[in-house]
Amino acid sequence: MSLIDDLIAGVDYPDAVVRDVRVGVGWTAVLSARCGVAKTYGIHSTQHVRIPGAGELIGLPAIEMAQFARSLNQLEASLGVAALNSMIEPKGEIGANAMDLFKEKLRGKRAVMVGRFPVEIRELVEAATDFWILELNPALIDESERVLPVTAAPSVLSTAEVVALTGSTLVTQSLEYYLSLCRNAYTIVLGPSTPLSEVLFRYGADVVAGIEVVNPDAVLAVISQGGGRMHPSAFGKTIRYRMLTAPTTGE
Repeated sequence: MSLIDDLIAGVDYPDAVVRDVRVGVGWTAVLSARCGVAKTYGIHSTQHVRIPGAGELIGLPAIEMAQFARSLNQLEASLGVAALNSMIEPKGEIGANAMDLFKEKLRGKRAVMVGRFPVEIRELVEAATDFWILELNPALIDESERVLPVTAAPSVLSTAEVVALTGSTLVTQSLEYYLSLCRNAYTIVLGPSTPLSEVLFRYGADVVAGIEVVNPDAVLAVISQGGGRMHPSAFGKTIRYRMLTAPTTGE
């Protein structure tokens, strides 16, 4: 897992200590130097899967908790990615909407969305010359709606020209794999789970877009109370978008 290794090695606050932890039905949050979030996975299996040390996590070095990102226990991996994000100083353009950039870039191109984002799909299908969605959730797969299983990734991504890739694939430990398949595409990694780290540029990302938590107490409260979509419509001014763009050759 060299991507996870490099992300952990590149954090801005390696000496940060965990001050709070919330594992909600939609999102997981860790407060250390900053508040980091990640998509919560593994909820369906919580009767059989536990986070080791639950109840005693506050006070741990955040760098130690970030190692959980390697875990096959998806609840634990969610916690690890949130801890990783809590040690990264937010950077990049404030307020930029990466999905708007994706819509702009895909016009007249072969485009793929990895992860079913909550946007109007018909608009994207009509703008692109070819458009597909790769989705992990089998309940959402429907070829007539342009949604394919993630097993189609090698063939679909190899011909894509523009790709929007959900940062939550870091939790499922597939981000590095997907990036390796997108070498010929303009690739945007986006979503609240996305580390705002230049490390992702070395793995093929062209744009990295995540969130900055500006009011940790409010975000922790919403997550604890079952908050859903991590969007200003639900979280208001407690979060804001950030977007980093890879330097062009020669810079």
